[in-house]
Amino acid sequence: MNEKTVLLMSDIELAHLGNGEVAYIKVMSSDEAEKLFPTVTGLPQGASLYALHGADGTPIALTDTRQAALGHALDGELEIASVH
Repeated sequence: MNEKTVLLMSDIELAHLGNGEVAYIKVMSSDEAEKLFPTVTGLPQGASLYALHGADGTPIALTDTRQAALGHALDGELEIASVH
């Protein structure tokens, strides 16, 4: 029988994994965006927006296209992680 080794990370270790180097893009509604980016006002209701987040979940940028979010990541020299 093969034994599997399972390595566990704490929530804090997981949150800091790739911090400053890795980001992800999340599609969200304008309602979600207003909660996450409270300084942004006047978003069109029902619009789909693209939020760039650091590996730890910190919001970095909010755009109206995926391409613009990718541009922000490239400008910040961030690698995009695929999140499912």
